Amino acid sequence: MNAAIAAVPLWVIVLIKSAILLLIVVTTFAYSMLAERKIMAWMQLRPGPNRVGPWGMMQPAADALKMMFKEDLTPNTADPLIYKLAPFISLITAMGTYAIIPFTGDSGGAYSVGDVNAGILFIFSLTSIGVYGISLAGWASGSKFPLLGSVRSTAQMISYELSMSMSVIGVLILTGSTSLAAIVNSQARVWFIVPQIVGFLIYLITAVAETNRAPFDLVEAETELVGGFHTEYSGLRFGLFFIAEYLNMITVSCLATLLFLGGWNPLFGPAGNPWIGLVWFLIKAGAFLFFYIWLRSTLPRLRYDRLMDFGWKVLLPVATLNLVVTAVIIAVRG
Repeated sequence: MNAAIAAVPLWVIVLIKSAILLLIVVTTFAYSMLAERKIMAWMQLRPGPNRVGPWGMMQPAADALKMMFKEDLTPNTADPLIYKLAPFISLITAMGTYAIIPFTGDSGGAYSVGDVNAGILFIFSLTSIGVYGISLAGWASGSKFPLLGSVRSTAQMISYELSMSMSVIGVLILTGSTSLAAIVNSQARVWFIVPQIVGFLIYLITAVAETNRAPFDLVEAETELVGGFHTEYSGLRFGLFFIAEYLNMITVSCLATLLFLGGWNPLFGPAGNPWIGLVWFLIKAGAFLFFYIWLRSTLPRLRYDRLMDFGWKVLLPVATLNLVVTAVIIAVRG
């Protein structure tokens, strides 16, 4: 059996892995959206989706079908090429990160489509391109409201991405590596949420702002900007932005699990079995997603100037101080 697998070309194995992962990721997106609607309904004492299929389980399929058959409109004032290209930029950058995220591992290494030594740097560089999808969507729509929403998004993502990167550098200093598998293996005894609690809290806040989720969803402020950067989008192209948002939510949840919550390691000691490690990984990432939904259900939207002030005047100085303290402690101990 092993000899037969070894005879298969590497590109075929990568292609099969990618197809399986893509199917899992799209399915996870669909049911994370359903879970959000169900949990919010439970928190707000109202019925959630319960008409399509048993317990509403077929609601994601119904939503996808509805989106595919909606009329796809392009404004006369839009730039046709950029207008059509922008949703795919957001979607591709959101999906690309899953190629190198290890969801479980054992003593032999991590299980992922691609093993990249500078994994965390690759993810940050890829996700930073995602802002181009939003910016170009607003600019190419040829309307003032999408343009204002895209400008807001650019400013917000650049501001909070800086603090997020600073919060993660403390973990890299403790590990001495940018490999996601090495970061998880370094947490076999103690999760980095303990020595890097300040960094984790900063990451928690910046992750919400980076993914444009409530209470930091200022780029889609309906009361001010109609619908934000995707006001002029309809049909499947609007759905692509929707998919990208949820995939980014799952990505930052996976990164929080890998960087601060021990990855696939259980509470006590390393995970010997990769299947047990996968279960632990899913529990931790699911808890982070639940926190996202909880915030949306309870907190009102911030005012934009206060959001930017908080990012530059509070989060960035605290993240810088946390980085300096971590470096000094490691230098003194080393």
